[in-house]
Amino acid sequence: MTQIAAAGAFELGGKTVNRMGYGAMQLAGPGVFGPPRDKDEAVAVLREAVASGVNHIDTSDYYGPHVTNQLIREALQPYPDDLTIVTKVGAVRGEDASWNPAITPADLTRAVHDNLRNLAVDAMEVVNLRRMGDGHGPTEGSLAAQFEALAELQRQGLIRHLGLSNVTSAQVAEARAIAPVACVQNMYNIAQRRDDALIDELAALGVAYVPFFPLGGFSPLQAQALTEAAATLGATPLQVALAWLLARAPNVLLIPGTSSRAHLRENLAAAELSLPAEIRARLDTIGAPERVVAS
Repeated sequence: MTQIAAAGAFELGGKTVNRMGYGAMQLAGPGVFGPPRDKDEAVAVLREAVASGVNHIDTSDYYGPHVTNQLIREALQPYPDDLTIVTKVGAVRGEDASWNPAITPADLTRAVHDNLRNLAVDAMEVVNLRRMGDGHGPTEGSLAAQFEALAELQRQGLIRHLGLSNVTSAQVAEARAIAPVACVQNMYNIAQRRDDALIDELAALGVAYVPFFPLGGFSPLQAQALTEAAATLGATPLQVALAWLLARAPNVLLIPGTSSRAHLRENLAAAELSLPAEIRARLDTIGAPERVVAS
């Protein structure tokens, strides 16, 4: 079995988690909507992930909606003591499968209670405030009212730790003035490196950075340098892309998602893949960093 501990660990909320985790989004049906194509396989994927050492699972009650959380509950209860389940709030799904903002205090409170109910837990370990932004990229603007609403739920004991998703450096600073931030989850991968400066900023603060779409999302990453590195290392291009993320900074936590046990094993095996310096230097050229000065 793959030794995912080879990739190291980092603090997330109140626990130390393996840096190779799992994202549950793909367990829902097509378009992250409706039931899975194969429920038995979805349950098996979750169980194998945890059996392989994954102790960080990313989810949301708007995946499905409700589908992934109900699968997690069915597959994993009673939850292992070391398991950290991270959810996100700030959106709802329309009947047409659309993704719609839901950011009033009442919306956020309702979403947290939906997560609690469908996961069957008394308190969420980590709740990320998801900003809809501009597609998969953040836009500036105050998040104080929304983050304060979640901080109130934290004071009530319904949330243990707070995080952010799809945000800028300025928004991280605004949130940290309200309550501690355990993690930031933004789009980032070997080809999309807008957050290079933010990753370094958070590393200095000891805050976890969790890239979503680490393999490119619905359009998998493709690059000649990835293909060549994979051939040299006897790995797949996507394993190399994951290994590059693990090498990027010690506070980077991965949550690659899949609905297949075979693909899960392939992803987890990247934890053991070491990148020689000359290969990493070539890979660094794939995504030209859009560096901005951290504010």
